Order: sequence, then structure tokens, then C-alpha cells
Amino acid sequence: MEQSSRHHFAADPERPTLSIVIPAYEEAASLPQLADRIRSVCLEAGLSFRVWIIDDGSRDETWDVVQALHDQDDRFVGLRFQRNYGKSAALAVGFERVQGTYVATMDADLQDEPAELPRLIETLEADDYDLVSGWKKHRRDPLSKTVPSRFFNWVTRLISGLPLHDFNCGLKVYRREVVKNVNVYGELHRYIPLLAKWAGYDRVGEQPVTHHPRKHGETKFGMERFIQGFLDLITVVFLTRFAVRPMHFFGGLGTLTFGAGVGISLWLTIDKLVYGNYLGDRPLLLLGLLLILFGAQLFTTGLLGEMVIQPRMEETDSYVVGESALSEPLEETLKGER
Repeated sequence: MEQSSRHHFAADPERPTLSIVIPAYEEAASLPQLADRIRSVCLEAGLSFRVWIIDDGSRDETWDVVQALHDQDDRFVGLRFQRNYGKSAALAVGFERVQGTYVATMDADLQDEPAELPRLIETLEADDYDLVSGWKKHRRDPLSKTVPSRFFNWVTRLISGLPLHDFNCGLKVYRREVVKNVNVYGELHRYIPLLAKWAGYDRVGEQPVTHHPRKHGETKFGMERFIQGFLDLITVVFLTRFAVRPMHFFGGLGTLTFGAGVGISLWLTIDKLVYGNYLGDRPLLLLGLLLILFGAQLFTTGLLGEMVIQPRMEETDSYVVGESALSEPLEETLKGER
């Protein structure tokens, strides 16, 4: 971090410049070294910081290590889950509590490099991004992990339209307001940039970062998580595009299906009346009837979805207000807010 920028980083432990959220599951061996690296990097860069370590129901000594780190340096704080809820839950709990100007996320396994944090913040400010995602361009993982990940990232880029090379990189830096306005659950931590874009924070950058081989423990990645991540991609794309307008999805698909069925039926009717062909044993007749029924069901599903969504939308504002220029208090102006 350049010397000229250090005066921006006030040393306020309750409102640090940088808050770091670290989900940890059975990472007792890695956390002390990670804490030393973070402390050294932030001190050198002039960054006031607070680290939130979320113990995701570890069965080893992870929580003992977190407590020891806090006793040594109260800038390291922790929360412990009673059982393993997953990375998204850990991030969500951390996001609720952070108060930094910037918020960073990173993994606890020493594969992410803390020295990248100042550079990511510089990029965030220089290019006026809402968030900057790390890109493990030279990845230090076995092929059993890198090959599925590359395929997964390619599919995600194709479906989401967001041109990132590495959606699942744990090393990211956000403006605080971004993490306060994204809802992370399931396996959706992979898609925080997409969730942020949907919330209106569409200035998303990417920067190559150093990636280290794993030193301790075993990777938590497996085929089950890969499949779950792909299913969650379908979920998040649907939610970001059609959550408040289900009729656009179901109604559009139902109209196409119903129209195809009607078209097939009309053709068969003309074929019968004009050419006298027998219809009773033609598979095309059954296909046309099934398409009509399926299209009607999809259309009805869209209507039911709209009926379910409408009361919820009337009771809950789902709009993110970025800025205001008001003479009266914001709370009194936004009468619709519940």
C-alpha cells in the first residue's frame, strides 16, 4: 500500500478499515500461521483490521486455537457453530457482524495469500469497483479439483453472463454495503458476485492472486459439492431473474409449450380433413395433447407463483437504496419500508 494512502486507515477497533471473515472447519494447524501473516501484512500496509473466524462445527482443536488467538490479540474474534452448517452459513454470520470500510473473505487453509489484500483494496478503489474477486490463475491443486472447477467456472460464466474466471476463489474484497445486502445460504457463497450484481452492485472486478499448495489437513472439495454447486447455480440464476416475476418464466415456457401442442394438433386436424389420414395410432397426436396439457400446467404455475409473491412483495421492500439526498430523516421518508 502506498504511503500516501495510509492516512485513510484510522485505527478504530470498533470500526476498522478492514474486516476479514474466515470460515474455518478443522483448520487448527493453519490458523496460527494465518493470523501471523494477516497481522504482518496489515501492519505494513497501515490497515486497521479485525478478523472474524467462524468455526463451522470443527471436531478438532480449531476453537481452542481461535480462543488463544483472541487472548493474544483482541483484533481476532470468533464464533463457533454447534455443528457443521457450511461455508455459506459461516460467511452470512460474519457478514452480519462486520463493521469495516472494506470486507475481505479468505479461506483458513493457507492457500490464500494475505499479502494480496492491500492490492485488492487498491484495485477496488482505483477502478471504483463494488467488489474485487481473486483469480487463482496458477492454481496449486490436484487435477481432480482443478479440472471440475474449470468446467464449473465455464458453465457459470455462460449461464450468468458475469465474465469471471474463478467464481469460487475464497479471496475477495468488498465494500461493506455489498455484504450487508446479499443473502448467502446453501452453497451460494460461490455466487456472491452474481448475488451482488443482482442487488445492484454490478461493478465487479477480478485480479490474479497467489495461490499456495495446501499444507495441513485435507481438501473439503468432492463430487458431491460439485453437483450441489451446479444445482445452486440453477437456483441462483432463477432467483436473480425470476424470483419476483415467476410468470415471466413459467408463463413464457408454458406459452411456447402450449403453442407447440396447438400447432401439432392443428396440423393433424388439417391432415385428417384434407388428406383423410387416420389419427388414432399416431404418436404425434399424443405428443400434441401432452404439450397442451403441460403448457397449461406451466401457465397455471406462473399464476400461482404471482399470487404467492404479491403479498410478500407488499409486506417487504426488496430494494437496496444506495444513496439519498434528503432534508428529512430517511426513516420518515421511506414509508413503505417494513
